[in-house]
Order: sequence, then C-alpha cells, then structure tokens
Amino acid sequence: MPHAATRLHSVSLAQGSIDLTWAAVTDVGKRREINQDALFADYPLYVVADGMGGHIGGEIASGNTVARLGAIVAAGSVTPKTIEKALSRAVKDIASHPEATDDGTGTTVTGVYLDTTGPEPHWVSLNIGDSRVYLLRDDTLVQVTTDHSVVQELIAAGRLSPEEAEHHPYGNVITRAVGPSDSVRPDYVRLEVVDADRFVICSDGLTKELTDYGIAHFLREHADPGDAAEAMMDAALENGGRDNVTIIVLNVSRQD
Repeated sequence: MPHAATRLHSVSLAQGSIDLTWAAVTDVGKRREINQDALFADYPLYVVADGMGGHIGGEIASGNTVARLGAIVAAGSVTPKTIEKALSRAVKDIASHPEATDDGTGTTVTGVYLDTTGPEPHWVSLNIGDSRVYLLRDDTLVQVTTDHSVVQELIAAGRLSPEEAEHHPYGNVITRAVGPSDSVRPDYVRLEVVDADRFVICSDGLTKELTDYGIAHFLREHADPGDAAEAMMDAALENGGRDNVTIIVLNVSRQD
C-alpha cells in the first residue's frame, strides 16, 4: 500500500492564521485491475474523482478532471466559476479521447477548498456523484455532501431506508457525473472554519467497506492525517477492497 505522507500549509489572516495538515492515499483494491480513481490534494483544493467506463475510460475521465482542477490551483483562482470552467474543459477532454468516447464514460468529483477572499475565511464543499466529504466536528461525524445516486433519491422519497440502500441492486448507479453530459455544475455547501475540524474526502470504495462509525473511529484513533488515512485504507482492504479506494484526510488548526 502506498505511504500517506502528511503535508502542511500555513495561511496567514488579517487576524490569526490557519494551519492545514493533510495526507492522501489511493489503492486499486482487491478486485479491480485498474485504478480508475484520481485525486488532487494541494492548498487550497482537495478533491477525489471516481471514474467509470469500460477499459480505461474511467481512468481517463477522473485523470482529466483532476488535472483540469489542478490547473486552476496553479493559476491561483479557485472559485465556483473557475471550477465549472475546468469541469467543462474536462468534459471536452473526455469526449475527444479516442478510448473514452462512449456515453458511459465519466467520473464523480467531490472535495473542499478554502476561500480566503472575503472578510471571513470559509470552506466550500463541491460534489458531483457519490464520492463523499465527511466532517468530524466536536467529536461528531457528519456527511457534508449528498450523493447523486438512485438509492439516495429513493431514500429522500421515503421509499428506501439507509440500511436497505446498502444492499440495493442499483447501489452503484449515480445520477450525475462529469463526462456523460454537459451538466457539470456541482452542489456547493459553505462551512465556517473551526479549529480542530477534520475532513475525510473519499471515493465509494471506502464507504463500501467502512461505516460512518468506522471512519470516525479511525479519526479518533489517529491524530495525524497520514496515520488516519493509512488505517482506513488497511481496514477497507481487509474488509474486502471490492473497489478502488481513495482517501484524503485534512486537519484544520485555527489561531485567532
């Protein structure tokens, strides 16, 4: 399993500072031949993409998407507008690739970025598909993002319980992705920046193998992001590793 090295970035504010530490790891899992997940983890953007499509189509979709998002970080402007432009370019990249031209080729994308442009810094989560952002705050784990999936729609309609959803035959069917259509606007959620917050950004390869309780357990057991990410990865693989698994753990320390 790849080592999840912990990185650090300090952000100076008009009053105080924010220290961010994070680690990222991805693994092909136990049953897949190709890792169709991709990730980008560098200040101020932390995202996971879970590709789908025959042969290497999913790998192309997720790889192009994180590359386009990485380019806006390099350009120095991460906003909903630049994110959506990057995703539109990724859709064109995917459609024009000779090995990824079928309608089923696409990718999820989910993550968070830190916005310091206003008077008060805040996090913005973004999501397309069923990869997830979790937040551990005050020792309580919450799922920040809402899955774009058939089973989530059934849960929202009251036709399926969360427990039934875990074994539903359409469990892998998502209703929104980057690639199959021109609709590439993510859902966004704004969050305040709170000292001691911890984010987990992951593909469904993790959540197929670990419950929310399990994710919270490993965060509580391991303060260091790299140690936490590796412990979750080990557990996901031991529990079956039925899919590619990608995890980013991000710790927040704020001094006012």
